[in-house]
Amino acid sequence: MKLATLNDGSRDGQLVVVSTDLASAHYATGIAEHLQQVLDDWSFISPQLQDLYDTLNHGKARHAFAFDARQCMAPLPRAYLLAVGDAYPSPAETQAATASLPNASSTALHLGFADALLGARAPLTCAHAAQYPDFAASVAVMTGDVAQGATPEQALDAVRLLALASHTHYRAWQDQPALALMAAPHTALSPVAVTPDELVWAGESAWAQGRLSLTLQCSVNGRKFGACNAGHDMRTHFGELMAQLCLARRLRAGSIVSSGEVRQLAVSAGCSSIATRRGLEMAQSGSAKTPWLAQGDNVTIDMMGPDGQSVFGAIDQDVQVGPQTALPAA
Repeated sequence: MKLATLNDGSRDGQLVVVSTDLASAHYATGIAEHLQQVLDDWSFISPQLQDLYDTLNHGKARHAFAFDARQCMAPLPRAYLLAVGDAYPSPAETQAATASLPNASSTALHLGFADALLGARAPLTCAHAAQYPDFAASVAVMTGDVAQGATPEQALDAVRLLALASHTHYRAWQDQPALALMAAPHTALSPVAVTPDELVWAGESAWAQGRLSLTLQCSVNGRKFGACNAGHDMRTHFGELMAQLCLARRLRAGSIVSSGEVRQLAVSAGCSSIATRRGLEMAQSGSAKTPWLAQGDNVTIDMMGPDGQSVFGAIDQDVQVGPQTALPAA
């Protein structure tokens, strides 16, 4: 099934069920008000939402209405935890188009800000263009409870929903330790979150072994920027990322784990961030030509199924640069 949260003026919004073609929706009132309630009591509430989803897709939902992604908050507007991994080859490995992936047993994980996750149409903001604003297109999972010490296989059993994510980065701050905590201050999520069993076409699932094998499409100002298959070259799958987190503590239902920027070894696949493209340009020609994001730019991130339809709805962000005239001192 597909779930979204409409902006009703509250912090947690109003949960709706969305049709498979993203054309219509129905309030989940009477079943659950917010997505966190569903994640807290998944085994009891999700079957009721599934019944409503089936009714909606058969055109029999009495109070269905047209779905408008512009009215959406993040599916989970605030989470218990946001962990961002680095599950793909580094930009240097991508540039080299290495024939075989490194056998990595662990991947760096960084905690992000989860108190106010953004909707898909929220602006990508920064105080000044000199902060070098950038995006990092990613895939994320929302979890149920996961016990401390869980294995990757056990962790995967707790994946409840998948969504797209765009992490804002201020690249000018990367080498300033005092500002490192704010390296990814904002995360926007796709309008819709999707259960793994929804990711099946012609009897074949795109979700297998903790990887989503669909192409993540990115464009900047309407021009194609990247088309990386999120399943190819993912060296640390979601179960392994979650298990790494569970070495120290358990995960609560309502945690979000992101793959981090999706990359492919094949340079022809393009890039899912400006930083990676600039790195490739530096390696190939000695200079970076692609500019950082600026006022009035637009970033669009989407993922299509084999049927050509958007799976999660698009993240579509306009860039807004504020009036700050100087970077803060480290």
